[in-house]
Amino acid sequence: MPVFEYKGKTLAGAAVQGQLKAKSKQDVERVLRQNRIMVKSIGKKAPDIQIKIGTGVKKIEVSRFTRQFATMIGAGLPMVQCLDILATQQQNKEMAKIISQVKEGVQGGATLSEALARHPKIFDHLYTNMVEAGEVGGALDAILVRLAVYREKADKLVRKVKGAMVYPAVIVVVATGVTIAMLTFIVPVFAQMFGGLNAELPKPTQIVLQISNFLKANFLYLFFGTIGLLGGFLWWKKTPSGALMFDKGLLVMPVLGNLVRKSSVARFTRTLGTLLSSGVSILEALEITAKTSGNHVIANAINKSVVAIAEGDTITGPLKESGVFPPMVTQMISVGEKTGGLDEMLSKIADFYDEEVDDAVSALTSVIEPIIIVLMGIVIGGILIAMYLPMFDIIGKI
Repeated sequence: MPVFEYKGKTLAGAAVQGQLKAKSKQDVERVLRQNRIMVKSIGKKAPDIQIKIGTGVKKIEVSRFTRQFATMIGAGLPMVQCLDILATQQQNKEMAKIISQVKEGVQGGATLSEALARHPKIFDHLYTNMVEAGEVGGALDAILVRLAVYREKADKLVRKVKGAMVYPAVIVVVATGVTIAMLTFIVPVFAQMFGGLNAELPKPTQIVLQISNFLKANFLYLFFGTIGLLGGFLWWKKTPSGALMFDKGLLVMPVLGNLVRKSSVARFTRTLGTLLSSGVSILEALEITAKTSGNHVIANAINKSVVAIAEGDTITGPLKESGVFPPMVTQMISVGEKTGGLDEMLSKIADFYDEEVDDAVSALTSVIEPIIIVLMGIVIGGILIAMYLPMFDIIGKI
C-alpha cells in the first residue's frame, strides 16, 4: 500500500502535515475530512532506498519508551502530546524518527496499534496486539504498564542467558588466538634452532612442528574454509529443518540444555500469561507466543496446542508431548485451565523459572570455567613442553 504525504490546516488554523498509508489519494482526502483537516496538498511519497544492518534501535530503548509512555498516559496526558515529548527527548535519532512517524500516524486517523504495526521490526505482533487489546478495552494505560513490566523481565532474562555465554566465549576465542599465534610465530623459531642440532627430536616435538608447518602452509585455505563452514552452518540454521534440529540439539546438551530449557519455559509462560491477562483471546495469544518463542521445538508444541483447542481439547497434551516442559509446569497449566485462572498460573510459573534461570546460569558458569581452564592448560602447556623437550635431552647428554 503506497504512502501519501499531506499538508493542511485544522479548523483553528494550525498547520499540520504527515503521512498516511492508503489505496488512493481519494482515500487520504476522505480520512483527512473526517478528522476536520482542510487539505492543502497531497502527494505520493517516494520510496526510501536505504541499506541498513539491523534496526538501529536496541530492545532496552523500546522497553524504556514503553515505561515512559505508560507513565504519561496514566497521568492523563493526550496521546499525541506524549508521543511528541518522547520523540523529542530520545537520544537515538532512529528511535526518535520512528516515534514521530507513530505520532503522525495517530494524527492522521490511525489507531495507536495500527501506527505501531507500521514498524514491525521495532514493535512486534505481541506489542501491537496488546496495545490493540488495551485500546478496545479502554485500559490502554494498564496494558502499557503490563507491557513495560513484561519487556523489562524478558530483557533481564535474555541478559542473564547471554551473560552466561559471554565469558566462556571470550576465553575460547582468546585461547584459540594464543594457540594459533604460538604455532604460527613462536614454534617456527624453535624449529630453526632444532634444525641445526642434526638429532632426532622427541615425538611430541615432531607432532607440534608438523602441525605448525601445516598451519603456515595452508593458513589461507583454513581461514576461508572456516568462514565457508560458518556461513554454511548459519544458512542451514535458517532452514526450517536445520533450525528445528539445532534447537533440539541445544535442549539435550549437558548443563547448557538445562539453561535453555528453563529460559524457554520462562519466556513461554511470561508471554502467554501477559497476553491472556491483557484480554487477548487464547488462540491469538498462542499464535503470537509461538512466533516469539525463540525455539522451534516449543513453537511446534504451541501450534499443536492451537489445533487442540480448536478441536475442543486442552493445551497441555501437545506441551507434554514436546518433552520440553517439566511435568510440574504442564500440571500447573492444566489446573489453571480448569479453574479459569490460566493467566495467573502462567505468571507464577514464569516468576519461579526466572529464579531457576539464575541457578542454571550459576551452575553453567561453575562447570564451564574449570573445563576451559584445564583445556587451555593442556593445549598451551603441551606446546611449551614439546618445544622444551629437546633442550632437556641436550642438557641430559651434556
